[in-house]
This record gives sequence, structure tokens and C-alpha cells, in this order.
Amino acid sequence: MGYAHEYADAVLHRGRVPMEPADFVPDWPDGPRRGKFYPGAEAYALPDGDDVPDAPAWAGLLPGSGGGPTAGAPAGPPGAPGGFTLPLLSAMLKDSYGLTGRRLGIQANSDLSGLPFYTHANWSRGTAGGGGLYPVGVYWASGPSGPLTPGVHYYDVQRHAVQRLLTGDVTARVRAALGPDAPAEAVQTDQYLVLGVKYWQTAFKYNSFGYHVVCTDVGTLVQTWRVWAAARGLRTAPVLWFDEPRLNDLLGTVGEEEGVFAVVPLRWDGDGDRNGTPRTAVGTETGPAVRHRDVERSRTVIEFPTVLAMHAATVAGAADRPAPGALAPAAARPVPAGGTRVPLSAPAFPDVPVRRVLRRRRSSFGRFDAAEPVTPGQLSSVLAACAAASLGGEADPDGALRQVRLYAFVNHVRDIAPGAYVYDPDAGDLALVVPGAQGSFLQENYFLANYNLEQAGVVLVPTVRTKAVLDAVGDRGYRLAVGTAGAVAQTFYLAASALSLGAGVALGFDNVSFVERLGLEGTEEAPLLIMPLGNERPGPADFRHEIA
Repeated sequence: MGYAHEYADAVLHRGRVPMEPADFVPDWPDGPRRGKFYPGAEAYALPDGDDVPDAPAWAGLLPGSGGGPTAGAPAGPPGAPGGFTLPLLSAMLKDSYGLTGRRLGIQANSDLSGLPFYTHANWSRGTAGGGGLYPVGVYWASGPSGPLTPGVHYYDVQRHAVQRLLTGDVTARVRAALGPDAPAEAVQTDQYLVLGVKYWQTAFKYNSFGYHVVCTDVGTLVQTWRVWAAARGLRTAPVLWFDEPRLNDLLGTVGEEEGVFAVVPLRWDGDGDRNGTPRTAVGTETGPAVRHRDVERSRTVIEFPTVLAMHAATVAGAADRPAPGALAPAAARPVPAGGTRVPLSAPAFPDVPVRRVLRRRRSSFGRFDAAEPVTPGQLSSVLAACAAASLGGEADPDGALRQVRLYAFVNHVRDIAPGAYVYDPDAGDLALVVPGAQGSFLQENYFLANYNLEQAGVVLVPTVRTKAVLDAVGDRGYRLAVGTAGAVAQTFYLAASALSLGAGVALGFDNVSFVERLGLEGTEEAPLLIMPLGNERPGPADFRHEIA
């Protein structure tokens, strides 16, 4: 067993045995920026993504299921392009990670007192981020088929622009880092989004737990792109195994400070003659590299041994790509037949545009109201969308392997008795695990005061067999396992937004209590998130930034 097993165990038990350093206190005034700062790098404004025609969100939330307004409707609008264009890429970046609104509504989160001050403003994004920190840096490595001069560009979320960090086609080096056995779509293009994570941007708040949080954040962003692209008949699939140090060298980043977690190849429109032909994957160990350096805001940067150890463990063997099917032993356990079953209606989403769904996504801190229960149809749709969520990747390129099991702690769902249930996606129903009211248990095992979980209609709990994933594909599989939970969390938010329901995702709970409550001892199932869902109190006070 590798170090990631120890880390997974520490994360699971952190509600009872604090992770070291247990006495750590964040220095908030000396915190890092929410993004990177490259002084002197040329910036180029991207097209306004709002000009790109929207597409129905359901096509991405329930891909291939016919779960939209019309059964059997195709995924993606008629006449979808053969690949990405600059307007499409710009729109996807803005809708996913760009700053699209200011959040200043009255709510129960601990940061409310500072939000009225502009210097502490909380700007919203379509993608969820652990603690609102958003540590993922998006680099665009572009070759000759793209619309810009070939080079490496950094996406500046503050200005919705790209900063050119390097001029020249280095995509052969990216392909070389991906390796000769990379997926075909990765070697048939010269356009790549490279996702880097600056550890300090999260560790300054979460210390050793920060590595877990950033894995979740990568999953939320990748899933946003998958949903956004699928709604338009396009495809994005992350590559998770590659020569990470080689890409660090290309980006000019220090591996212990920033990890490269994923590479997302983009099929480019109008490059049909080349997209079907493999490009050269031969690259040299040395060559042109980014010389611009990110300037850190924090005067004091602390290194946490646990984060460094996890980085080292997940980089070792990073280029040893698992064979397709390697994850099969780590699949979610099927729900046994029999027991008390509650049937659910077929999942369906309204014809709501994906951009509107992303712009309306938010956490319902303290706003849940049990007076109006969730309907079984709403619960069925959210469960089906979450069950279909997958990062894909080399070990499961089609996303066909079900890695997540979903449990539902029902408080206030119309015609469903309170209790803890497990969702059976094959039968489309709920199987009773623990009967009776669950509100007291939920609240007693939640650490923070920003949610009253009993007021939520239902609290969903996704589990992943994390250690089985590590046994199947090695320590780097930790990024996949926890990133998959992040994909589920983002899908949950978007499904709730499409249905006009309130939602939230939390990491601060006693994981072991849920293992005990659900009888998961010996199954390797790890509850990684709790996700409350419900209707909100009517007429909440809010701030209309767009007319201010």
C-alpha cells in the first residue's frame, strides 16, 4: 500500500482525529490571491461568451438517456460544430470559471460580515469551489490549427482574457508528456487545456486537508466542461496519467508548489483533415519553456509535509497509464434485491439553457425551508444525474463504469417516509437502509453552523470505494476517486439549479458516523460529501450586482 492509503484513512477519520498540524490557524490577512499574477505578460481579451447561442442543460446532465423534455431527443443542438472555435472556448471558460456575478445575499455562512465591503467581495462562478478558493489554473497550449499565435496562454478569470506566457508551438512536448499510449483524441489535436493546481492557494486555509480539497475542485471544473460541451454535441475528456514533471518544466512551475492534475484535449473545428491523423508525439526533454513567474501575494508561505508527501506519491508513476478496465474491481457495489423499496418517477429536466443553470448555481447557506417538500420527481432527476456523473479518463474512457453509490437521507420529500435510503440507478428506486427521522443525526455530525440540515428536503451522500481505486490504479488514483466526487457535486448543483431548488455541498462532517449509520464497515465505501437539497424560503433579500 502506498502513502495515499494513509492519507485516505486520515481524511476519513479527520472528524475524530484532527489532521496535523492540528493547531494550525489560517493567517487571513496574508492569504494568497484567488488566481495567479503574471506581471508583464501580454493579455488578450477573449470574445464575450454571452454571445454564443445557449443549449439545453438536460442534454449534458442526462447524456444519452432521453431525459430531457422529449424522450429520445439527441444530445446537442442541430448543426453543432465539429469541434471548438474561439467563441465556443471563450464561452466555456467564462461560463465555468469566469466571474459572472457578485454574491451578497443575506445567508448563514461565516463570511457574511465582510461581503458588503468591495475588497472582500465574493464573486460567483459557474463551477463550485471548495471554500470558494478556486485554486485551479487553466493554461491553453495552442498549436497552428488554433486562432491565436501558437503558444501557452493562462486564463485570467478577473479580466476574461488570456495572458501569453510563451510564443511558439510546444504542443509536441505536450503530446510527448502524454505518452505513446495516450487516448487517440489526445494525439489527433494540437489544442490542450492544462489544469494546474497551486497548493498554497488552498493549503493556507485547509493545511493538510487541502490536497483532498483541490482534487475535488479539479473534478468540479472538468465536470462543468463535460456538461457544457455535451449540451452542444461536443466532447471533453480529461487525460489524468502523463509525465507530470515534463509539463511542470514546460509551464515553468515548481512541482512541489503546483501540480498538473489533468490535460483536456480539444478537437478544433475546421481542422478535420488533421483531427483524424495522429500528430508527432516526439518531444525533447528540454526546449522552450514559460519564463514568466507567478508573483505570490502572501509574505509567508508554509509547506505542509502531508501535502508534499501526497504530491510525491501521486507523481511517482504518473506516466504509467492504467489499462482500460483496470477500475472494474473498484466499481460501486450493486444494490441488493429485495427489502423495502420506494419507486421513483422517470427523471426529467425542464428545457433550461445550460448558461442560465450555471449562472444561477449557488449554495443555499441557511435558506432551506421544510414547509415546501421536495417532490419525488425532483429527487429522481437529481439522483439520476448524479449517478451518471463520471470524470471519464483513460481507465474508464466512456464513463461506463459506475464508481459512485448514492445514499439519500430523506427529511421532507412528498410521499416518501423519512429514513436513510440507497439509490438503485438500475431500478430507478430507493431501498430503505435506516427507517425513521434523520434530522438529528445529520445535524449532530455536521461541524459548521451555515446549514440546518433538518430543514433540507433530503441530504444526498455519495460514496466512492477510494482504497479500492488506489489498489486498482495506484496512488495517482486518489485524484481520480476524489475528483469523481467533485464531478458528482457539480452535477448536483447544476441539476438543482435546473429544477429551481436550493442546494449545498459540504466537506465538514464526521465521515465515520455515516459509515456506521449506513453499515458500510468492510465495504471500502468512503462518504466524501454531504449534499443537502430542498426548497428555499420565499423572497430572500439579495443584491442585484448587474443593476448596481
